[in-house]
Amino acid sequence: MEAVAESQSEIKGGEFLIRESASEEIFIAEEFSEEQKMMAAATQDFINMEITPITDRIESMEEGLMTSLMDKAGELGLLGINVPEEYGGLGMSFNTGMLIADIMASAGSFSTAYGAHTGIGTLPILYYGTEDQKKKYLPKLASGEWKACYCLTEPDAGSDANSGKTKATLTPDGKHYTINGQKMWITNAGFADLLIVFAKIDDDKRLSAFIAERTWDGITMNDEEKKLGIKGSSTRQVFFNDLKVPVENLLSERENGFKIAVNVLNVGRIKLGAGCINGCKEIATQCTQYANERKQFGVSISSFGAIKQKLANMATRTYATESASYRAGKNIEDLIAKLESEGLSQSDAKMKGVEQFAIECAMIKIHGSEVLAYCTDEGVQVYGGMGFSEEAPMARAYRDARITRIYEGTNEINRMLLVGMMFKKAMKGELDLLEPAMAVAKELTSVPSFDTPDLSTPLAKEKEVLKNLKKAVLMAAGKAAETFGPKLDQEQEVLMNLADMLIELYAAESTVLRTEKLIGLYGDEGSKLYQNMAKLYLFEAVQKIKNAGDEAVACFTDGDELRVMLMGMKRFTKMEPVNTKVLRQEIADVMIAENKFPYSLYN
Repeated sequence: MEAVAESQSEIKGGEFLIRESASEEIFIAEEFSEEQKMMAAATQDFINMEITPITDRIESMEEGLMTSLMDKAGELGLLGINVPEEYGGLGMSFNTGMLIADIMASAGSFSTAYGAHTGIGTLPILYYGTEDQKKKYLPKLASGEWKACYCLTEPDAGSDANSGKTKATLTPDGKHYTINGQKMWITNAGFADLLIVFAKIDDDKRLSAFIAERTWDGITMNDEEKKLGIKGSSTRQVFFNDLKVPVENLLSERENGFKIAVNVLNVGRIKLGAGCINGCKEIATQCTQYANERKQFGVSISSFGAIKQKLANMATRTYATESASYRAGKNIEDLIAKLESEGLSQSDAKMKGVEQFAIECAMIKIHGSEVLAYCTDEGVQVYGGMGFSEEAPMARAYRDARITRIYEGTNEINRMLLVGMMFKKAMKGELDLLEPAMAVAKELTSVPSFDTPDLSTPLAKEKEVLKNLKKAVLMAAGKAAETFGPKLDQEQEVLMNLADMLIELYAAESTVLRTEKLIGLYGDEGSKLYQNMAKLYLFEAVQKIKNAGDEAVACFTDGDELRVMLMGMKRFTKMEPVNTKVLRQEIADVMIAENKFPYSLYN
C-alpha cells in the first residue's frame, strides 16, 4: 500500500486526460479500513435513530431541534472528523471526511446544516486561521458547542462573489474593523454562534475575511426563508450595521478573502458530490422496495422492463459517482501527506492538496448533484401518483435534491471553471496538453493503424475505448484553444460541451478502473454486477461524449474542416454495441432479489 500511495502522490490534478492510469494507482471505496467503516456505520446509526424518525419535526423547523441534533453529532465526534486532535477533533483523513459526507447524504435538511458547519463554516479557520484563532474557535466548533455559518453571497453578488458590496473600515484607534452590508442565503444563520464574513476593506478590489461572533452588537437577521426544499435547514439574510470586529479576527491577510472562498469551496464541491451518494442509494432502495410491493396487472411492477431500466440506471450512475469521488479524494489525501512530509504545515498542505485537484472537485460536484437529480426524478416516476404525494418519500427527496445543482457554485459556473482551470494549467506548464493534442491532430489525418491490441483480459476492450475517448476530448479542446485563444473563456456553450466530455471521461475511467480492481478482489464471477455497471456506464458515456464533441466542434469549424473533425469524433468514440437491455436487467434483478441498492460497503 505504501508504494501505491507514493505513486498516487505524483498524480496532478487534471492529468487524467493525458495519462493512462492503472487500477493499482486508484483508491476504491472497498478499501476503506475497518475503523473508517465503523465511523460510516456509526454515522448511519445516528441518522437512523436521531434523524429519520423525526424528519417531519425537522422540516417544520421546530424551535431548538436542529441545534440539539447538531449537539448530538458533536458528542459523537461527527463535527470534528477533519479537525486535528490538538484542536478537539478526531484528526481523520480527507477521504474519511468524504465518507462521512457521503453517509450524511440521506439525512435531508440535517445534511445541509452539517455540511455548512463542518465545511465552509469551520475550514476557513482550520486552513487560514492564526494559531490563536484556531485554539480559540476550533475546539468549540468541533464539539458542537458553537455552530458556524459562512457569509459570502449578497443580493448582487452570487456567482461573482468578488463583486460584493459589504464594506469594512478600520476604526481610528486601529483596534477594530467596522463592517456594514448585507448577506443572503446564509445556511445556519438562525442558530450560528460564529460567522465567517467576507467584506472589502475600504476601496480594496478583493475581499477580505473576518471571524465574527453572534453576540456582538451590529448583527441582525430577517425571518427564515421559505424554500423549495431542505425546509428544515436555517436560511436567512444577515445584516451588518456597524459591526465591530477586533483586528485580530481578520482571517489570513488583507484581500485574501477571495482566495479563501475559492479554496474552501473546492473542498465543499467535492464533499457535496460525495454528499449525494448515500441519498442516491437510499432512493434506489426505496424505489426497489416500492416496485416489489406495488402490483399492477397482477404482478409486481419490478418485473416490468421499463422499471428495471430506471433501477439499473440509478445504481450504475451512483456507482460511477462513488468511484470518481473516492479516487479523487485519495489523490488529495496522498498529496496532503506528501506535502506535510516535505515540511509544509498541516493547514497549508491541506489547502494546497485540494487546490491541486480543483478540477476534479468541480467535476464530482457536478456529477454527484446531477446523478442525485436523476435518481429523485425517476424515483417520483417509479412511485407514479404516490410519487407526487407528500405522504411518500419521493416528494421531499425531489425538492431537497434541487439545491445541490446551485450551491457551492452552480453547475454551469463549475463547468466553465473546470475547463478554464485545465487550460490555465497548460499555459503555466503544469500540464502538457499541447503535445498530446498535436499528436491527436496528426493522427487525425494519418492512416488508421490496423494493429490489434491484446484484448484478452477482462475490461481490456473498455480500456481501449477510454484511450480513444481521451483523444476525442484532446481533439475538441485543442481545436477550441487554437480557434479562440484567450477569448475561449467567453465561449460559454463550448466550455460546457468540453466540460461534459471531461466529466464523463473521468467518471467512466474511474468506474472501469475500480471494476478492474474488484475483478482482482472478487474474481470474474463475483464481480459480475460491477462489470455490468462499468460496461453500461461506459456505453452511455461514449454517447454523451460524442454528442458533446459533435456539438462543440460545429461551433468553431465548418466545411471540410468540420467534416474531418466529425469523422475524427466518430473514430475516437467508436465502441462495439452492447446489449444494454441485458446489462440493465441483470443489475436490476440483483436489486429486486435483495430488495435494495445492489451492494453494501459499510453494513
